[in-house]
Amino acid sequence: MIKYIFFRLLQAIPTIWIIVTLSFLLMHAVPGGPFDSEKTLSPEIQKNLEKKYNLDKPLYKQYFIYLNNLVHGDLGPSFKYKDYSVNELLTEGFPISATLGLSAMFIALIIGVSFGVIAAKYQNKFIDYCMMVFALIGMSIPGFVIAPLLVLILSIKFQLLPAGEWQGPFAFQYLILPVFALSLPMIAYITRIMRSSMVEILRSNFIRTARAKGLPEWKVLIFHALKPALLPVISFIGPALASIVTGSIVIEKIFGLPGIGQHFVQGAINRDYTLVMGVVIISALLIVICNLIVDIIYALIDPKVSYV
Repeated sequence: MIKYIFFRLLQAIPTIWIIVTLSFLLMHAVPGGPFDSEKTLSPEIQKNLEKKYNLDKPLYKQYFIYLNNLVHGDLGPSFKYKDYSVNELLTEGFPISATLGLSAMFIALIIGVSFGVIAAKYQNKFIDYCMMVFALIGMSIPGFVIAPLLVLILSIKFQLLPAGEWQGPFAFQYLILPVFALSLPMIAYITRIMRSSMVEILRSNFIRTARAKGLPEWKVLIFHALKPALLPVISFIGPALASIVTGSIVIEKIFGLPGIGQHFVQGAINRDYTLVMGVVIISALLIVICNLIVDIIYALIDPKVSYV
C-alpha cells in the first residue's frame, strides 16, 4: 500500500505540471493585462509595475520564474490586492471554502445514503417514487436558483436565518443556508447512485443467503448490503469533494463569503494571473489527494481490490 501511494504521488507531479503550464499559457493569452483599468496609467508607471512583477520579460522567462517560485511553495504576489501574496489570500479563503464544502458533503452523505437505501428497500413503491422525484428536482435546479430562493423565503420573508456573512466556523446559523444550498445537488446525486447500487446488491446471492438464515431485514441492509453498495458512492465523492470545496463560487458570491471561489472570480475579472493560477493549482492538488484517498478507502472496503 505504501509503495502504491508513493507511485501515485509521483504520477501526480507531471499531471500538476501540465495543469500549471496550460493555466499559465491560457491566462497570458487573455487580451489585456492586470494593470489595464479605466484609469489610464502613465507609460513610466506602467513600465515600473511590469518590471516589478517580471511582466516585461519574455513569456518563457516568466514561465520559468513562476515554476521556480512554485517549487519553493511561493504562488507569487497578487497583482490587484496590494501588499498581499497569493499564499496569504488562499490561506485566508481556503478554510472558509473547506468548512462549507466538508459540511455540505457530510450532510449529503448522511441524507443521500439514507434516502438511497430507503428507496432501494421499497423499490417501485410510493416512497421510492417520491425519493426519485426529489433527486430529479435536486439535480435539475442549479445552485444560483436554490440559494436566492432560500434567502428570499427564510431570510427576507420569514427572517428565520441570516442571509449571509462569515462569522466563523462555529456560527452555525450563518452556515445553514449556504451549506444546504451547496449540499442539495450532492444529496440528489448520491441518492440516485446509492439506490441503483443497493438495488443490485439486494439481488445478490449472499443477500439471499443472509435472509435465508433468518436475519432481520435491518441487519441484512446495514451489516451485509450497505458496505458493498457504498463503493460507487465512494468513487463519486472523491472528485465531488474537491469540486465542492473549490467550486462553490456561486454560493460564496450570493452569501457574501470570502472563500477561494470568490477570489477566483475576482482574479479572473481583474486578470490577476497569479491568483487564478493559485486557485487552479489548489483545485488540482485536491482532486489528486481526494482520488488517492478514495482508492485507499476502496481497498479497505472491498477485499477484491488490492494495491500490491
